[in-house]
Amino acid sequence: MASLDLHGLAVLFSFGKMRRAVALGFKTLWLHRLRSFLTMLGIVFGVCSVIAMLAVGEGAGHEAQEQIRRLGSQNIILRSVKPTEGQRLSSEQSRVLEYGLTYNDMRRIESTLPNVKVLAPGRIIRNHVFYTTRRVDAEIVGVVPWYAGIRNLRLKSGRFFSALELEGHVNVCVISENVAARLFPFLSPLRRNVRVGSDYYKVVGVVEPELGVGQAATSAGASNGSGYAPRIYIPLTAAKSRFGETLMRRSAGTFEAERVQLHEAIVQVARVDDVEETAMIVDRILARERRQKDYEMTVPLELLRQAERTKQIFNTVLGAIAAISLLVGGIGIMNIMLASVTERTREIGIRRALGAKRRDIILQFLIETVILSGTGGVIGVIIGVAIPIVISHVANMTTIVTPWAPMLAFSISALIGIVFGIYPALRAANMDPVEALRHE
Repeated sequence: MASLDLHGLAVLFSFGKMRRAVALGFKTLWLHRLRSFLTMLGIVFGVCSVIAMLAVGEGAGHEAQEQIRRLGSQNIILRSVKPTEGQRLSSEQSRVLEYGLTYNDMRRIESTLPNVKVLAPGRIIRNHVFYTTRRVDAEIVGVVPWYAGIRNLRLKSGRFFSALELEGHVNVCVISENVAARLFPFLSPLRRNVRVGSDYYKVVGVVEPELGVGQAATSAGASNGSGYAPRIYIPLTAAKSRFGETLMRRSAGTFEAERVQLHEAIVQVARVDDVEETAMIVDRILARERRQKDYEMTVPLELLRQAERTKQIFNTVLGAIAAISLLVGGIGIMNIMLASVTERTREIGIRRALGAKRRDIILQFLIETVILSGTGGVIGVIIGVAIPIVISHVANMTTIVTPWAPMLAFSISALIGIVFGIYPALRAANMDPVEALRHE
């Protein structure tokens, strides 16, 4: 029983001793508050820069990944590509350049690959869209009704066109939100007619803008999408009937005609694990029937993995740059504490003469450095969490503060306080008490 009481007294004594040391640390730092504040600034800027830069990197990576996910992780996207002058066959005598994906290609893919869940062919024609006096230069996209589900198009209002409207070549359309904003700034676009060429199309729905395949590839590689193209979606049969398969262009006295059956096709695979293998088979099927490559293939799953790798590298680089600020802050703390040791040499000598042990001196100076770095870390975390919010509102950028970023930044700041405080504390503790008392 007596041993338990002695142990309790020892714990209370240690706690009281620690509390006095912490109180003395705050008092000492408060006596030189301007110097202490300037010393903390290095830690504050380091911690807030770590959190803010990681939030910006996380947001940019998340935005790129979301754009790619909207293309569909189970999809293989094929696009017709116009051959360059050097790639065109020298024996070609026709004035009409014929290239790209065909309906026969779709039939071969569907009959050869049993794991293909669905095919979504499409045509894309660049043209002006009119409503009264307003005009938008947009992509007229002829697609099938299930295209919206494959490409994860989000309806804002109305509906997508139906299979009956596809079979009946009906002039209906679904417009992207950026087209609706420019043609109908003050009106609801539903059930209104827009004009493309000499034909009118009734608007039955509005969808969120869709990121193009090329834009998604840019986002994966550079974390910076190039924006959303204005689009108007019409039934594929209507696009074929109204625009035909031969597109003619006249400019500066020249005439050019192109025949393209399909500008784009999406192959959806039943299982994600089969996507890459299926993509290689599709590539062989298409290449076998061609003398020149007039298509390109995009696999969003590969882009997504590339985006994840880019995000990791981006975060590592940003974190390393911000960590340098913390290192500079730690050096500043060490510099100030060394100066403090020199200033307080006589104080150290008096404390040693009165019975203070070396560990008491070490503890005192370590407490002061931890107070500096800890307080700076708390202030830095608050500012670091606030900066991404400001960036999101002012610059309209996506920023994400993950829970581990503030914890990591604060932990590093506290660790820096201990590491960079050890040497000044040891130097103070190793002073000769007699020489310290003689110091003026």
